[in-house]
Amino acid sequence: MRAMRAEGFSGYKDLKLTDIPKPAVSDGRVLIRITAAGVTPLEHTILSGGYPRAKAPLVLGGEGAGVVEEGGGTAFPVGSRVMFTGPYGVSENGTYSEWVAVRKENLCLIPENIENVSAAGLPVADLTAQMTLGFAGFAKGKTVLSPAIGGSVGNAVTQVARAQGARHAISTTTNHAKAQQARSLGFNEVIDLSVEKLSDGVRRITAGYGADIVIDAIGGEVLSEALGTLAPGGSLTTLGYSAGRKATIDVTDLIWKRASMKSFSLFAQPADVWSTAWSVIFPLLQCGAVKPIVAKTFPLTEAADALRYLIEGRPFGRVVLTI
Repeated sequence: MRAMRAEGFSGYKDLKLTDIPKPAVSDGRVLIRITAAGVTPLEHTILSGGYPRAKAPLVLGGEGAGVVEEGGGTAFPVGSRVMFTGPYGVSENGTYSEWVAVRKENLCLIPENIENVSAAGLPVADLTAQMTLGFAGFAKGKTVLSPAIGGSVGNAVTQVARAQGARHAISTTTNHAKAQQARSLGFNEVIDLSVEKLSDGVRRITAGYGADIVIDAIGGEVLSEALGTLAPGGSLTTLGYSAGRKATIDVTDLIWKRASMKSFSLFAQPADVWSTAWSVIFPLLQCGAVKPIVAKTFPLTEAADALRYLIEGRPFGRVVLTI
């Protein structure tokens, strides 16, 4: 089968089209014919040598969508459309390929109203959104801030929180054109950081109250500024570092507000947390309350260009490979 495999971890040039054996189905695994694969910043981190757990050669790709060919049983009959994420593309070959043998517990059926291309780029972001909101004590009427409306996690948290009754579901962008695009798509609580400070924007939107919950996938100085927007008793969850691995915080933002700060890793969560999250996300997708946004698709053979576009182009929405 065709696959885009990292032969080394020293940049885009190491991602090569290759022909490798089609995976065999074993106990607990379901053979999926991949039709689309999500492209995420983790693949860039791995390809750049920044993820020690990954070993080359390795087919990249941690999330995808496709059709069940074998081994799905009654839960996932042959021909079913499914989406998934897991350790694929990290500790074993991933979705930048024509077939993957997927653990059954990682699979979720795709709602009829969602196309495979859209489904391929949503598992990591939407599961992360639902789980982090749940761990932070989200309930109807809470105010949520998740920076970077054009990014997968920022967008997913904003949509999932809004769909479940958030009082305010706030996000940000540093790009004026993206702020306008966000508003045209119905995201009316986006702070344009090119004209307004984050703290001022949150204060304006919440009438001085602040954010009950911050879900930050950006890191760096964004984390520092977001921490300062917390309302009394609020919490910040950090899970990414695209803006930098180091941040300086003002500890009084935690102490005086009796606030808390925690971290999150999707793949460290137990199976029951995954199934609970999917049970919430599926109906939100089904009814259209949450809508995945795809910025651009690339063919499998252009995986390196897709990654470059994601990292350097910073698009509004997900980047997906079609296979």
